[in-house]
Amino acid sequence: MNHSAFKFGTRAIHAGQEPDPTTGAVMTPIYQTSTYWQESPGKHKGYAYARGKNPTRSALEKCLASLENAKYGLCFSSGMGATDAVVKMLKPGDEVITGNDLYGGTYRMFTKVFANYGIKFHFIDLSNPENIIPYVNEHTKLLWVETPTNPTMQIVDIASCAAIAKTHHITFAVDNTFASPYLQNPLDLGADIVMHSVTKYLGGHSDVVMGALLTSDDKLYEQLSFIHNSCGATPGPMDSFLVLRGLKTLHLRMKAHCENGKQVALFLKDHPAIEKVYWPGFIEHPNHEIAKNQMRDFGGMISIVLKNADLHKTFDIASGFEVFTLAESLGGVESLINHPATMTHASIPKEEREKAGVVDNLLRLSVGVEDIEDILQDLKRVLG
Repeated sequence: MNHSAFKFGTRAIHAGQEPDPTTGAVMTPIYQTSTYWQESPGKHKGYAYARGKNPTRSALEKCLASLENAKYGLCFSSGMGATDAVVKMLKPGDEVITGNDLYGGTYRMFTKVFANYGIKFHFIDLSNPENIIPYVNEHTKLLWVETPTNPTMQIVDIASCAAIAKTHHITFAVDNTFASPYLQNPLDLGADIVMHSVTKYLGGHSDVVMGALLTSDDKLYEQLSFIHNSCGATPGPMDSFLVLRGLKTLHLRMKAHCENGKQVALFLKDHPAIEKVYWPGFIEHPNHEIAKNQMRDFGGMISIVLKNADLHKTFDIASGFEVFTLAESLGGVESLINHPATMTHASIPKEEREKAGVVDNLLRLSVGVEDIEDILQDLKRVLG
């Protein structure tokens, strides 16, 4: 079946998957094996040892590649494992340009792990791609972008960044976790690599941890595939099965996330307890027009700054919900609330956090797919 000819929802259900040739099973089996029979040394059916390849994972990688309009997909044991593989393509003395509003785990990896190996990182304001140019030199090898960013929903112009990266022969990677491939496809806009924390919207049920890299570049795939196998941050077949199952409702879930997210953002916009709402769907949101052009909708991620709230009051509010669960992560069917300054972004120094807008009275909402009346009632009860 030529899955590339189908629309997104059909590919989410079918791409990379065929009935099992042995039994006819419609769902891809969980190939729970570490090793595979070989007819003679080196002569096998494409699988030798499960760290390198597993049929369940291969089906998932093909499906994810299809959803991102990519030639290749690689799945990792976490989003950080995927990010780690990209940076491992660099050498001491190389430089990376990235945003100043960045997931805390990525910032921690860049500054606490890879900086020790002689790789230099520049954290800059990427709201205007022209800001990149002064930092480009002969050592610049990677441009790493999140859009929308975590947690202040900054929008970065992917196509303009791609043009700059191409001009200067810089590998351009986009963390597409917040948007998902349903809302945004960075490779189509000129990116070289797309990274996903599959844990989030792709899995969608808060029951698996995984990462993925997607690319159409043969050379990059060869490098990343070598690192993938050599360093071993690969997921197991059960996790791959869970994500394959989650992907089958991605298009349905994302529609609901977007619909609920819009209603929550509109409710919070003029609420007397809220000082500021970060949501790309507002006309006044910085780079709203870019978001409108490069995304198909505005998603279910929203951040809010509470008015006149110290840390104690912010904690009380964050802990007071019934529908929203106070927890790390995002993108599941359930609504989550998070305090970035002490949770997901705690590894970033306070001064740096606050420069990017991650203040102590900021809360991040991952709006789920529950009934919107219950979500809004939960917000009304806690916020007044």
